[in-house]
Amino acid sequence: MTVEIRVLGREDSSVLGNVAAGVFDHPVAMKWCTEFFEDPRHHLVVALEEEVVVGFASAVHYVHPDKPPELWINEVGVAPSHQRQGIGGRLVAALLDLGARLGCVQAWVLTSPGNTAARQLYAGAGGQEAAEMSVMYEFPLGEGRR
Repeated sequence: MTVEIRVLGREDSSVLGNVAAGVFDHPVAMKWCTEFFEDPRHHLVVALEEEVVVGFASAVHYVHPDKPPELWINEVGVAPSHQRQGIGGRLVAALLDLGARLGCVQAWVLTSPGNTAARQLYAGAGGQEAAEMSVMYEFPLGEGRR
């Protein structure tokens, strides 16, 4: 079967009503989906097989007062039934093309050192490991904040 790669826009949120198991970490919540698509800096590319979402990649393009626009690739997910078929690479390529059209000068993504599949995906898409290792800090907000 043919898998179509599509960049979704605000009017396409209904596409996320039919998602294969294992694509997202959690079920799609329409409240968050609506908020996501209302922000023009949020981007979502999906892989569709017969109107079923079998993969996705999300990103945010942003600017900073002292830097040109960049594209942060937030997450890539492909249904287990469709992994190792090149879909992840096609999704990342679509995001990179979108970032270039938006005027971003660089795209970047973080992954765990032990996530071999993700590292192979990003290297295969032309990404290069940064010279310096990054460390991520998390800050609980709301109820968990001290």
